[in-house]
This record gives sequence, structure tokens and C-alpha cells, in this order.
Amino acid sequence: MNEYPPYLRDVPQTGHLYGTLSYNRRSKCWTIKGDPCVTELAKRLFPGCDGRGRGVARFTAHRRIIGDLNWLMLRYPLEIKEADRSRWEQALADAREYALRRERALSMPETATPPAETFSGQLLPFQRQGLGFLLSARRCLLADEMGLGKTVQALAFLATTMAYPALIVAPPHLVRNWQNEICRFLNPDGRLKVHVLHGLTPYALPEADIYIVHYLLLRGWKEVLPSFGFRTVIFDEIQELRRGGTGKYSAASLISEACENVIGLSGTPIYNNGGEIWNVVNILDFHFLGDWESFSREWCYGYNTQIVAKPELLGEHLKREGMMLRRLKSEVLSELRPKRRLVQEIDWDDKVYREIMKPVAEKLALYRATDDPSRRALIEDDICQRQRQATGIAKAPYVAAFVRALVEEGEKVLLMAHHHQVMDIYKQELKKQKPMFITGRETDAQKQAAADAFMSGKTDLLCISLRSASGLNLQRASCVVFGELDWSPAVHSQAEDRAHRIGQQDSLLCYYLVSPKGSDRDMQDALGLKVSQFVSLMGDSGPDCDESAILQSQARDRIRRMVENLARSEAACPFEEIS
Repeated sequence: MNEYPPYLRDVPQTGHLYGTLSYNRRSKCWTIKGDPCVTELAKRLFPGCDGRGRGVARFTAHRRIIGDLNWLMLRYPLEIKEADRSRWEQALADAREYALRRERALSMPETATPPAETFSGQLLPFQRQGLGFLLSARRCLLADEMGLGKTVQALAFLATTMAYPALIVAPPHLVRNWQNEICRFLNPDGRLKVHVLHGLTPYALPEADIYIVHYLLLRGWKEVLPSFGFRTVIFDEIQELRRGGTGKYSAASLISEACENVIGLSGTPIYNNGGEIWNVVNILDFHFLGDWESFSREWCYGYNTQIVAKPELLGEHLKREGMMLRRLKSEVLSELRPKRRLVQEIDWDDKVYREIMKPVAEKLALYRATDDPSRRALIEDDICQRQRQATGIAKAPYVAAFVRALVEEGEKVLLMAHHHQVMDIYKQELKKQKPMFITGRETDAQKQAAADAFMSGKTDLLCISLRSASGLNLQRASCVVFGELDWSPAVHSQAEDRAHRIGQQDSLLCYYLVSPKGSDRDMQDALGLKVSQFVSLMGDSGPDCDESAILQSQARDRIRRMVENLARSEAACPFEEIS
């Protein structure tokens, strides 16, 4: 389509003029002052139009609303103030460009492929369409269901546009994952500079291409980030901004206003609560849905009420207007493997880890002092178990935060772990998700009741001990999350297969959450799991982990290497030195 719609053609400035049109720089709106027949009609026709008293009507200066105003002026021509004529011409040009992009997207969805020289990876067909959408819309919400690669589509956008410097705003537990994904897809050769902001007190930011900050720090940087000169901002899990009136919301709004590209990522677009979806969309594109009063009056159950009357209609409106793209796994299932594994690095509490590991220093001294093989083997086993437990506990709150986000996005999750102390942390951190447990501490009747509660939909979260998963049939699950690792690949495979069975109609997503330190390093090396390995989603070749590669006869060698690595680490930085 090469011509813009008829309602966007030029308005004649001849004949009878029904009033004047001028721009109010303070309120960022276009104001009509004219005959009551015009202003009264404007207020009746356009929910976003306001203006107290006779003869005044105001329109938000949004490129979509400019089209409505131009359409009205074709019937009731207005005199455009000379001082605002060039501004109006630019606003009309932006509205025409917006209308053309929207029509092209509706008639023939565009696809795009990021340049090989700036992007390391292969997008699936639906992801290439997602990239085309981002490139066309520029201010929009990518609302694909969990597991379809929203992060990598956003990174492909950066690789294609090179719109740096870019700011990525993410929840705290996903900051490390963004670092890893940037390194994998955009920066394998280290040519891009990445800086993670720390602390609430602003400091002089170093020169970088990509900056990462988590939502809890935004309020402290409110006076700095909006004026920094970012070209692109990506709000991951943008539902974090669903409530207005907070420091982080205000900071996010100012950052968005100053950027040319604003992308929101969320697997849970919020329709039912009108206030929340209005707040989210307002961050992406100010007053895209009009002001709150008119939005609540027309879309919700009444003036200033929160609940949207017809959420499916609002969803279709956002898609049709080019604001939102959402694909479900069921819609792209043919492009996905039946089972996908994602190895994701997650944060942990180093202080907690080192506190738990203090007694190990003495055991390491005994280990170094003895040459007896049997004695050394006993000490090795003891140290290994202690380190695995410390690793699981240190990362447990971050695993819980990750799982909480999955459940809130509608996923049905099996959470796998090994230690009872870790399960106890999950129970406390995830109590609002009403988890059920199968940990080896329950009776057979209690285990069956937990499984039945999950399969019947009474809960969407079932926590299971890694070696207690045999015999269970839990195909309702859409995600399996490993909060702790086991030495045996067969144990992981068996846990995955509790969900991946006959009757499983979805593409099962298996998350392996690993810590940057502790026992996970040695265990994931033994299992052949690489951070950011997402078999099939990015079109990677090669089979899943070779589960015959690690034989039971190698167990002693694995544990010995873990203890030796720990001994070297402790010698360099004793556990007593807690930062």
C-alpha cells in the first residue's frame, strides 16, 4: 500500500472556517477554539477529547489521534495558527507514516532477518515475523507466550537497528540472564560494551553500548537516565509497571518519552484490570489509549472503574492498531521441538553460601593431610554434599522469583530440587502460589493428593524431589524447572518425562537454573549443559545432552575434581572472608 487513507488528506484552508487550531506545549495537546457545533461534536465522537466550557475541545498529540482530528477537520475546517503550522504538518506526516505501517502489517505481516555480522543465531519463522513487527512499530508490546524467545527477538532488533546506546530494564533475577544472552547473540567477540548499573545512588556512567538496570533501582536514577541520550529502551516483564504513581513508574515514563524506540516484553498482557493495561501502554506510547478518564468511561464498566468490559475487544484493538503482537505456543507448535531445554544462569547470595561453607575449611585441611584413599573418599563425599546444599540454598530465593514469574504468566510448573532445606525456602517464598510438595517426607496418600491437586488445576505449582519423580504422570505441566542439579543425566531425563508423556499436547520447556559459582559449575560441565543453550528454539543443531556420556563409574572422578576445584578456590579466598 503506497497511499495513505483518505481521512489523512490535506485539509483546505478556504471557505468557512469553524474556528482555530493551536498547540499547547505545556499539556502536549491540540486545542480547538471554535463554533459549539464543532466542539460539541468532537466531545461526543472522540472519548479522548476533552475541554471544559463551550467552544473548546482538546486532542492529545498522539499520531493515532491526529488522524481523528484531521478527519473532523475535513468536515469542519479550522484555521491553523501560523506559529503552529510547521508542527501540524510534521504531526500529520507522522500520522500518515503510522497509518501506512499499520495497514501494511495488517495486510501482509513483514518478516526480517538480523544481519549475520551483528547477530549470532538463527531465528525461527515466527521470530522473524516478530522482528519485522518490532522494526515497524518501534513503540510496542511483544506479548508472546512464555518460551517463544521474546528476549532474543528484542536483541535481534538491536542487532538490526544498531540503535545504541540502549537501556534494558529487567527484574533483578533476570539481569544476569540478559548479560548472558547479550554475550551469546550480540557480543561473542566482545566488541560491544555492556554496563550493569548498581546501587540507588547515581554515579558517572562509563561509556557503553548497552546498559542494564533492574526495576528496583529506577527511582534512584530518575534524574539521570532520561537525559542520558538512550536511543532504545527495552522493558522486560513490563507488567512490573502496571501500577502508576510509584517512583519506578515515573522514572520509566520519563525514559520512554526521551527514547525513539520503546519495546515492552511480557507474556502476561493484562486485559481485565483496565488501570493496569492502561498504565503499561501509557509507558510505551503516551495516551495511545487516551487519558484515564475517557479510557475508563468507554472501555471499562464506568467512569474511573478498573475492570475492562470486553477484554477480548481491547486485545484486538491493540493488535489492529499495531501496538501489540502476541503468539501462543499452540499457534507455532509446528516450529518447536516437543521438548526444549534452556540452561539459564541465575543469581545467588554469596554471603549465605560462604556462611554455610565455613565448616568445610576444616574438612579440606583434613583432606589435604591424609593419603588414605578410603579416608579421602569419605571426606570428598561429605564436602560434595555440603557444597551442593550450600549452592542450592544460596540460589533458592532467586529460583523462587523465577518460578513465581512463570506461574503468574499462566505456566503449569514442576519445580525440581534435592535438599529439604531448599524445598523449605521454596515453600516460604512461593506460599502465595499455593504449591504442593512431593519430597520424600510425605506419606503415599499425601503424595497422591499433591499430584491430584496439580492435575486437577487446584494448584499450578508442584515441587518434587529429583529422585522422587519416578512413577508420576504429570502431563498437565508446561514447564519443568530444575532448581538444583543431579550428577545423573538419567535422573533429569526421568524428571522431564513426568510431564513429557502421552497426553502432553504442548511443547515442554525445561529450565536448568544454574549459579555462577558453587557445585553447579562442576555438575553442569559433567552433564554437558552450557549456559544459554536453548536447543531448537534458536535452530541450534545437535541432539540434547548425551546421557550416555556420564557413566556411574565416573562418579568418584567427578566428585574428586569438584573437591580439588573447591580446595583451590578456598585457598585463594577463604570462606571466613565474608564480604
